[in-house]
Amino acid sequence: MTATHVDTESGSASGPVGAPSLHHSLALAALGVVFGDIGTSPLYTMREIFAGGAHPVPITPDNVFGILSILFWSLVVVVSIKYVLFVMRADNRGEGGIMALMALVSGGGEGLSGRAGKSLMLLGLFGAALFYGDSVLTPAVSVLSAVEGLEVAAPQLAPYLVPLALVVLVGLFFLQRHGTARVGTYFGPIIVLWFLVIGGLGLLRIVEHPAILSALSPVWAWQFLVGNPALGFFSLGATVLALTGGEALYADMGHFGRQPIRLAWFAIVLPGLLLNYFGQGALLLADAEAVANPFYLMAPEWLLLPLVGLATLATVIASQAVISGAYSLTRQAIQLGYMPRMEVRHTSSQAEGQIYLPMVNWTLLVLVALLVVGFGSSSALAAAYGIAVTGTMVITTLLAGVVARRLWHWHWHWVLGLVVPLLLVDLAYCSANLMKIAQGGWFPLALGIGVYLLMTTWKKGRDALALRLAENYIGLDELITQVAPEVPTIPGNGVFLTQSTVPVPHALLHCLKHFRTFHERVVILTVEVQARPHVPVSERLQLEVLNAQFYKLRIHFGFMDDLNVPLALEACTGLGLELNLMETSFFLGRETILPGPQSGLSRWRQVLFISMARNAGGAATYFRLPPNRVIELGTQIVL
Repeated sequence: MTATHVDTESGSASGPVGAPSLHHSLALAALGVVFGDIGTSPLYTMREIFAGGAHPVPITPDNVFGILSILFWSLVVVVSIKYVLFVMRADNRGEGGIMALMALVSGGGEGLSGRAGKSLMLLGLFGAALFYGDSVLTPAVSVLSAVEGLEVAAPQLAPYLVPLALVVLVGLFFLQRHGTARVGTYFGPIIVLWFLVIGGLGLLRIVEHPAILSALSPVWAWQFLVGNPALGFFSLGATVLALTGGEALYADMGHFGRQPIRLAWFAIVLPGLLLNYFGQGALLLADAEAVANPFYLMAPEWLLLPLVGLATLATVIASQAVISGAYSLTRQAIQLGYMPRMEVRHTSSQAEGQIYLPMVNWTLLVLVALLVVGFGSSSALAAAYGIAVTGTMVITTLLAGVVARRLWHWHWHWVLGLVVPLLLVDLAYCSANLMKIAQGGWFPLALGIGVYLLMTTWKKGRDALALRLAENYIGLDELITQVAPEVPTIPGNGVFLTQSTVPVPHALLHCLKHFRTFHERVVILTVEVQARPHVPVSERLQLEVLNAQFYKLRIHFGFMDDLNVPLALEACTGLGLELNLMETSFFLGRETILPGPQSGLSRWRQVLFISMARNAGGAATYFRLPPNRVIELGTQIVL
């Protein structure tokens, strides 16, 4: 296999002479992963604007032209200008997403530190928590809206739509453990076909009513919002459905590169979406009764059932993207210290990003199933959609503005001139969606707040635990110079994992207390996850030789790296420390935590943290240590 290097900054690629353009192949792959969510929005957006919610927009020529103008300029301003051209420049060593952005903002160097950095870190953390609301709502809304096309073809099937949607969703979540590597190559062509079909359907209607293209003028949007201020404001709660999935363009930048995503957006996705939305608008002007389901009613009868099948495939792909995103975000949060360890399974030996987290998977399935059964239709679910998306949009704009000022050194005039208009648009959409809290918008908001409390509680609890562990410890120099010479040694290597704040691992002290021996090589190992996506292999190990018997080793990982400790230890040979795993024992400390008055945490946070700690995954599995070489030694700690 010939290696190929992708430069995410420029989108250029170096590969074998005569190979197909990597830009185009990556753009095709990006279509199958990045654009599924935003690409399936035409299934329900126009219907929700003109027929759904508490404030449907009456179907009149002026209103249709005004809404189409808002949709067009929202896609241009929010997605094209904000995400594709502006935010995607803020990469953290090639990686995107709100976790990478918050690490940029709060990191050392030119990033903000102190109280400002901490505040922005917490703001970004809340934006990340809101993403889980999107991960639950996207599969529920998308799949339900797709199968609802069967009701257009055969109304008698209406009672079976919810069970059918549940079957599709359960199958999707059950397939997650096998990974997406095998079917991923088919995602791109399916989504290309999807955009060609929906664009073609829209084009046919536009040809019949070409005057609809005059809605490209921003004058129509202005007249609609000024002439109907209340109705225009409430309509933003539904038009935002056309923007869901915009954050995925930034989050998946590290997988495909900036240029391929931009190429796919401007060449295929944006034209397909606009043609379909304008085609639906033309249909509504010709037949107002088509508002019941304008997407499917655009199609001729002979194409209806194949279109339902294609839409179901497209929505499954869109759901797959946000589910995989939830896995990736959770792993990043774990490695940055904001979530307890969970089981992470790698489903591909070639692609590191192909991971599966059983706990996240089954939790999402339960929540999605409850939503589908509880709300019963995509229209009811659409009322809940938007708050999580717009909340994340606002936070992303704020953080990107800080990056532009602090890291790119833009003049204040340039920052304010770009960020303030973008922020005003985001806040308009966010405030309109807050009006939908009673109609179901409370769910993603409550879920986001719940996840945020879990993340902050775990972080605060781990910090308090680290302080307690650091108390009353024996100094490392004292251990080596005064204690070790009096203790007999046994053959082999002993690797003791510890936190960076604890010089001597408690497991080492317990081992000394119970066995009264040291191994002939004692390695005090600290695994550190840095606020950057990846750490090169050349920078991963930091070895300090204390004497012929004792070593201090630090392994540095990025928050998107695979924490494979045994694999990293193999490189120690080049540093003069040879560790044969068959002659190495790994000693881990397992703490039994009890609530205490001096932790600085409220009682409820202590109870929550202790419960999370008890259910956290083991360090041995998380660091991929050989199970037959691991010894755990427990200790009881009062917070």
